[in-house]
Amino acid sequence: MKWHIGDVEIANQVVVAPMAGVTNSAFRVISKEFGAGYVVCEMISDRGIMYRNKKTLNMMDVDPSEHPMGIQIFGGTKETLVQAAKYVDEHTAADVIDINMGCPVNKVVKTDAGARWLLDPNKVYEMVSYVTDAVKKPVTVKMRTGWDDKHIYAVENAMAAERAGAAAIAMHGRTRKQMYTGHADWNILKEVADHLSIPFMANGDVRTPEDAKRILEETGATAAMIGRAALGNPWMLKRTEHYLATGELLPEATPEQKIKMAKEHLNRLIDLKGEYVGVREFRGLSTYYLKGIPRSARTKAALVEAETRQEMNDIFDRFAEQTTERELKKGAKTARLI
Repeated sequence: MKWHIGDVEIANQVVVAPMAGVTNSAFRVISKEFGAGYVVCEMISDRGIMYRNKKTLNMMDVDPSEHPMGIQIFGGTKETLVQAAKYVDEHTAADVIDINMGCPVNKVVKTDAGARWLLDPNKVYEMVSYVTDAVKKPVTVKMRTGWDDKHIYAVENAMAAERAGAAAIAMHGRTRKQMYTGHADWNILKEVADHLSIPFMANGDVRTPEDAKRILEETGATAAMIGRAALGNPWMLKRTEHYLATGELLPEATPEQKIKMAKEHLNRLIDLKGEYVGVREFRGLSTYYLKGIPRSARTKAALVEAETRQEMNDIFDRFAEQTTERELKKGAKTARLI
């Protein structure tokens, strides 16, 4: 099902959530290749943009195959946020500007950014309206349901953002206090969707294609936003896109496919950031690719200590050989029993 953020057409209902340290260009391109209709970069500091920090500016490089995509910014003052938004609008290839209003971590909240805004719908309106007035690209807002269970202004905040000119809203069904624990409240997401006339992306506890279909049906959302379930598992995106379109569940990835893709992801990250940074950033991501594969604990431990591309590739290759040997032995044993 096609839908739009402003004048930007999105091909399907599968959206990849912005994730700090994860949704760089390498990950976003992979996500698009595996069927995601829309991707959003990791959050970028307004001050980093304002001071033209080289690392920050590099984070906003967009590969031509990523479109449509959004660049997410965060900040605590309207002056700095507007400056950042205008830079994204005028100097990047992004299709959409996304404002972070949901990051729960202390170092962001302490700067009056991220989830801090969830406590005041008037602040939401003010900040979003200043940005929408200053830029030409469509503006979206990513938020959470509330600060804690006593301060849930999900509907009020979403409606404030819409009144201020937001072209779409994404909402994670957890409060700031929950962080990533407990369960996402889809009932609140439904309430928000019922009050909006702009597209709504529902996020939280979408771990399978069936979850994606269910969150769309139960909340009335326009699209399902997938976050951690896609880590080391881009097949989740392809399976979800296919399932929503046809009702057919494609098979999950084999260990061989996971290992091959892990090496591809590593190489793309190194191409993007250089070997030293790329290897270190991929350490944490590497273990997600081995999730669910039996007897992978030692390999995971070795990967997080690896120093070079070659070392990581050798670790993956050894594990692939061991996995193949185990499968052959298992097959031979089954044949004897038959």
